Amino acid sequence: MEWRMDGDDSGGDNTDLQSETTQIDLSGGDDPSTADSSSVNSSSTTESESTNPTTTSQSIEEMLLEFDEQEGLIRDRALLDPNHVVSEDRIVGRDEQLQEVTKMLRVALGDNRPPNLFLYGPSGTGKSLITKAVCKNISQICENRGIEFGTIEVNCQDLDTLGVAVYELAEQAADEAGVSVQVPKHGVSTKEKWDELYRIVNENFDSVVFVLDELDMLVGRRDKQDPAFSRLLYQLSRAGANDELTAYLSVVAISNDTKMMEEVGSRALSSFTPEDVHFDDYDAMQLKSILRRREDAFHEGALSEDVIPLAAAFAAQTHGDARKAIDLMRVAGELAEREGDDRVQESHIRSAQDKVEKNRVLEVVRGISTQKKLCLYATAAVASQADNEAARSTTGYRVYQYLTDSIDADQYHQETYVNKMKEMTTYSLVDFERRSHGPSSGMFLEFQFGERPETILETLHEDSRIDMVAPETVESVVEAQIREET
Repeated sequence: MEWRMDGDDSGGDNTDLQSETTQIDLSGGDDPSTADSSSVNSSSTTESESTNPTTTSQSIEEMLLEFDEQEGLIRDRALLDPNHVVSEDRIVGRDEQLQEVTKMLRVALGDNRPPNLFLYGPSGTGKSLITKAVCKNISQICENRGIEFGTIEVNCQDLDTLGVAVYELAEQAADEAGVSVQVPKHGVSTKEKWDELYRIVNENFDSVVFVLDELDMLVGRRDKQDPAFSRLLYQLSRAGANDELTAYLSVVAISNDTKMMEEVGSRALSSFTPEDVHFDDYDAMQLKSILRRREDAFHEGALSEDVIPLAAAFAAQTHGDARKAIDLMRVAGELAEREGDDRVQESHIRSAQDKVEKNRVLEVVRGISTQKKLCLYATAAVASQADNEAARSTTGYRVYQYLTDSIDADQYHQETYVNKMKEMTTYSLVDFERRSHGPSSGMFLEFQFGERPETILETLHEDSRIDMVAPETVESVVEAQIREET
């Protein structure tokens, strides 16, 4: 077969009205009398429509005012925002972590330097929530004591270089202090951005906490194999020792990747030296308690009894993610409102689950290369038919081979397929474990999905190249390969 290189990215009254309308439309405007007649007819029709009491048409303003007058089901939408900083009585299942973070950051209350922290664990387990809540309380107490305390927070997910990250920190510091950044975003060196950050902090704060959320996503251009987040940690943690910062400084690094610190360079690690705080998954009972603490986001009686348990159960299935549980409640509430229902029911949660899953997966897969899509599709197809909803790498690769043959795409070796699937772990789409066929057999990886494999398959079919392959045919191929592996 000739292989083609594939880029890796890859009645009556109606009749009368129609007749009248046609006559108007066809008038060329050359005859003034015709034009006048058309104008009269058009004006008459408009007047008739506007004065007819039986008309059902509404203006946009009328519809908006009507919707605004409706009470709806959601009372406080802020409580259904996963990033909203809630009061500590709404923080559930994180007593130990809350105590640890509070104990270590409390040093700032005495106008002293708090230690650096590394908070790690799966997404939606309370890392950012607790950090924000503790810093908010520290800020309030410091204000009463005349201590200028600042929290400078950035999410590193969308920051692609070290220079962009430093400028973002300067912007956030300036916003916190109520001043302006005095260097441009582009056209200046990273050192000038560092100097501006130091100036803003030194002139406006006695103590600051830099919160670097999703720090592991700041890879950027590597310098001597050190990722950008390693250089950021090094520079921040050394700033105080070099007298570049006069304010007391603490860095809180937050990551979903438990192995992130292994990528930190030795120089950065020796100066950063954080206190570690681990956040594990929420279980279904904890998630249920979290949602109960936010039940007052809805009007009284707006939730049926099975809504919260079902939302908690769905979220518990995917890494115990509280953000997902809260988002499910929000989407379900909005669906119920749009449908004009007087309560949020189990059916709304199930519809919200499908919508949230698809939206999240679509967001991820939209930007990945064609080859990654093919690898992901093959693996998800196997998992969708496996009894344990997991896919062996050996079986997934054979299905991948079939897919590439079907659409005449470039076909990579099994090692490359495995590496591309491993990369999917950074998107929280899959996890994997190393398995063995037996004492005398080789090893393989077993991939498990955080979302329903069916949702991933459905989403990938939005790619025109993958949609060339009939799902029924893929199912037959998968069935044959699963029989062969057993």
